[in-house]
Amino acid sequence: MGLILNIETATKNCSVSLSRGSEVIVLKELNEGKFSHAEKLHAFIRELFQESAISMHDLDAIAISKGPGSYTGLRIGVSAAKGLCYALEKPLISVPTLQIMALQVPCLKDELVVPLLDARRMEVYSAVFDHDYRQTRGTKAEIIDDNSFESFLNKGIVHFAGDGAQKCMEIIKHENARFLTTIYPSAREMAIVSTLKLKEADFEDVAYFEPYYLKDFVAGKPKKFFN
Repeated sequence: MGLILNIETATKNCSVSLSRGSEVIVLKELNEGKFSHAEKLHAFIRELFQESAISMHDLDAIAISKGPGSYTGLRIGVSAAKGLCYALEKPLISVPTLQIMALQVPCLKDELVVPLLDARRMEVYSAVFDHDYRQTRGTKAEIIDDNSFESFLNKGIVHFAGDGAQKCMEIIKHENARFLTTIYPSAREMAIVSTLKLKEADFEDVAYFEPYYLKDFVAGKPKKFFN
């Protein structure tokens, strides 16, 4: 079973893990309501290897949560992963961020999971997964209204999971809707997907890999200062 370093920085949760197979050996994460990845990520990675007494050179691969998510968070995580891949000569694995979230939701047969990441205003990043966590609808950036996901809700239970579920809760009143607003992508669930990709040698080109932003970066308006 391969040894993988998993890195998740797509949201406010700064999360890293060491996994062997689907077993997580050590997990470090912090979600304090703000982006602290620049300060915490490399410290967490060092702590993983110190606590596990494992050498970085023993890694078989490095996995990164590829997005969608925060532009800055994704850049920090991908830059760190690429740097380690170059330095250690290890392959790079990418894992869809919304899939990591879906895997946290217990789901019965014929039920669906819709992981949701909060975007601007009433917009979310979302995808749809079945009870086996297979993606059945593509990833989208979409505006939430009272008709959102109606075709899925009319067929059965839909679990809306993530910080974007709060927006849905305020608008979607369908009887089949269930809401889990405290779920964030974590390096814990990354191990399930990254292990499968390692077995299949499903690797990224380290030189050309870019995060899946889904939308172009929009900078905020510069602040004005007056004397």
